[in-house]
Amino acid sequence: MSSDESKPVLERITASSAIVGSSFTVRRAVPTKARRMVGAWCFLDHVGPANFDRGNGMNVGPHPHIGLQTFTWVIEGEILHRDSLGYEQIIRPGQVNLMTAGSGITHAEESLNDDAGRIHITQLWIALPDAERHRAPDFKHYPDLPILHHGGFKITLLVGSAFNVTAPTQVYTPMIGMDLKSEGEAKTDVALNPDFEHAVLCLDGTMEVEGELIEPGTLLYLGLGRHSISIACKNAAQALLIGGKPFGENILMFWNFVARTPEEIIEATEHWNNHTHFIEVKNSPLKRLIAPDPSGLHLKTRQE
Repeated sequence: MSSDESKPVLERITASSAIVGSSFTVRRAVPTKARRMVGAWCFLDHVGPANFDRGNGMNVGPHPHIGLQTFTWVIEGEILHRDSLGYEQIIRPGQVNLMTAGSGITHAEESLNDDAGRIHITQLWIALPDAERHRAPDFKHYPDLPILHHGGFKITLLVGSAFNVTAPTQVYTPMIGMDLKSEGEAKTDVALNPDFEHAVLCLDGTMEVEGELIEPGTLLYLGLGRHSISIACKNAAQALLIGGKPFGENILMFWNFVARTPEEIIEATEHWNNHTHFIEVKNSPLKRLIAPDPSGLHLKTRQE
């Protein structure tokens, strides 16, 4: 860890942006060239808010994961999760789906029907530490999360502990995640663990974090050593705060896999494309995705 990463900073990071399907704007805040992880959080996509036409909902065909947990936080809309363990679970606003891939799992995410609708979600990945990354796969649905009210903000505690409350979500490294939403002017201070690195992503409106204004598409990395931060807004706004103890392990990410060596990535890709090792998702009407060829690619670690 370099010296500038061992203390508080205010580092603005612009998320990459792409249009998926006919109408979804997807902003990728982690990983980027500037910041590959925040604690164990190794992936953060922000989808929407967006309206979609009939037949153009969010549909992601069956695909595999290894070495991570997927963490889905729904703000607007509904999604049907199906996986190779046999779970079929609708996730609605205010709920979290937490899927532990471990040694390998397959899942699909589908719109409930062909109707027009609206979607606003964040999809995050949590890298599993070496001691846990080969564990048996698992899936848990959390319909009820702690909700607190401070300074005009509705704060949903997604993972970890804050405000003397602990979220029920089961993770395997020390970390924090919370959603802060206001319908109007609001201001509050949030106590932080100084041993964690933290970042805030604006999801809607405009937020002021430690005096820095951020809008959707901007991740504000806060560094280590902070005991608290001030968060404020003049009008309706929403933000996601994530953090955790610096991960301390080099990881490799390729497609939907988190591993430690290129050989593990290649093996997982071959298993998936050859229909071996991974159990298939039953009852999904969506087309099975094909893993891209990892040969010849420079697989970046979190340190690069």
